[in-house]
Amino acid sequence: MERLAIYPGSFDPVTNGHLDIIERGLKLFDRIIVAVLINPGKSPLFSVEERLFLLEKSLAHLPNVEVSTSEGLLVDFAVQRNAGAILRGMRAVSDFEHEFQLALMNRRLNRQIETVFLMTGLRWIFTSSSIIKEAASFGAQIKDLVPEVVFEKLKEKFAHLSRGND
Repeated sequence: MERLAIYPGSFDPVTNGHLDIIERGLKLFDRIIVAVLINPGKSPLFSVEERLFLLEKSLAHLPNVEVSTSEGLLVDFAVQRNAGAILRGMRAVSDFEHEFQLALMNRRLNRQIETVFLMTGLRWIFTSSSIIKEAASFGAQIKDLVPEVVFEKLKEKFAHLSRGND
């Protein structure tokens, strides 16, 4: 039986920390579906289509990873896709409470879906999409924190990013 996990997130944008979790997750799962969660209450920098494109380009070297979107309850999406687990990354203790609450609620909603946590690699422990976007908006050096395709798209979004970052 195939071990399939869903790795959900906004991925606005995908970072090298996300890629680290996905690549390490493939040691535990046969396949991973990276699910871009659609939240109409948020105003992302990148559209859903842009995020899908950036993920597909960034993950092209991993044939057993699929990119998709999800609206509604994550456990329902997992059931629809026949996934037995939700993969989540945690950077620090500050992530734990929120992630623990989500995992408990998902478990209450569907006891057949397990949540698996991976600690982010030390190299990426301080990174998040929101911190990277903020730094990029001020022209900070972020090239080594995101895949090349993401860096190029950030340069387009923040035209002044190119000074000192090439």
